[in-house]
Amino acid sequence: MIVSTKVLFEQAYKKYAVGAYNINNAEQVMALFRGNINSKAPFILQLSKGARSYTDKRLLEAMIRAADEIFPEAIFAVHLDHGDEENCYDCIDSGFYSSVMIDASGEEFEENIAITKRVVDRAHEKGVAVEAELGKLGGVEEHVSVSEADAKLTDPEQVEEFVKRTGCDSLACAIGTSHGAYKFSGSQGLHFEVIEKIAELLPGFPLVMHGSSSVPQDEVERINAAGGELKGAKGVDEDEIHKAGKMGVTKVNIDTDGRLVWCRVHREHFRDHPEVFDLRPAGKVFMGEYAKYIEHKNEVLGSAGRLEEVRAAVK
Repeated sequence: MIVSTKVLFEQAYKKYAVGAYNINNAEQVMALFRGNINSKAPFILQLSKGARSYTDKRLLEAMIRAADEIFPEAIFAVHLDHGDEENCYDCIDSGFYSSVMIDASGEEFEENIAITKRVVDRAHEKGVAVEAELGKLGGVEEHVSVSEADAKLTDPEQVEEFVKRTGCDSLACAIGTSHGAYKFSGSQGLHFEVIEKIAELLPGFPLVMHGSSSVPQDEVERINAAGGELKGAKGVDEDEIHKAGKMGVTKVNIDTDGRLVWCRVHREHFRDHPEVFDLRPAGKVFMGEYAKYIEHKNEVLGSAGRLEEVRAAVK
């Protein structure tokens, strides 16, 4: 069942965070649904600008519709991740998406407000929720590329004005994470003081944490042992993710970890079975491994076992 992100956020706020997982192909779709059903968790399925053009947006959307039929017990939202205005309007007008993210964080404050407000006005006419971003995450992920020098934390003093003037429904905040597999070096972590201050200024308002993959070190080690070269890859500590979910961070975006699982499975499979040229055996292994990862991550987020609560709320 596809529902509004607003419903999911209302149920989750300061109790747990909803996992927002990016998908690109059929194997990821099937594993994502299986993992969330197994852990009895509501979730958000995210399509990025890159994912929608990787094959064709209609193909991905058709797979999601099919999965909704295959797994009728699932409760989830469909979200556009890191959209520009054109992408947002296309998704809004399609009638398929629960919510869209307009990422104008690279613009100056006033221009960010102006762009976000245009998207919000168009989206709300169609009953679509809007996620905006204030502050700038570093790192690289698809078309998003921000140097460490240009990254900046969200200024809590700007959030009230931004939300009031744009009318956005949730806010992605820069609180120390970054995109990609190289988020941290040394002992850096989340800026909980920023989360706390924003939550005080916006009580009850859902906050979003991008760049939240934990980059499991066992995955990195296994990838490197199978011929990979991921040196120094490090993500967000899972204890910190759990803590953020209790502070008002209601949506946690996870993309890189799914790619790491895919990379590890395929590198190991073709290393160990050099005679194999069929893509399906490795695909089956991946689906099982990614489903297990989703189950684990939902436990970390606190969303595991919450499905029936949400079902009762949407009836």
